[in-house]
Amino acid sequence: MRFCRVLEMAAPKIAHAAYQGPNVLKDIFYGISMGLAAGFLWKIHHWNVQRKTKEFYEMLDRGEISVVVEDE
Repeated sequence: MRFCRVLEMAAPKIAHAAYQGPNVLKDIFYGISMGLAAGFLWKIHHWNVQRKTKEFYEMLDRGEISVVVEDE
């Protein structure tokens, strides 16, 4: 009962925004922005994997590492 009275007192103070429908340009802008951000993060990940692979093969060519298990 007490909770309802609090809502009744606060109700006239709440401003309700009028729904104007979807804003197509804003949605397109948000979609393009999110797509570019996701693509950029994926590209950074791809560059890191590519760098690690290149370093592995360079170390393999220099003889610093080997993929063959040595017998003891």
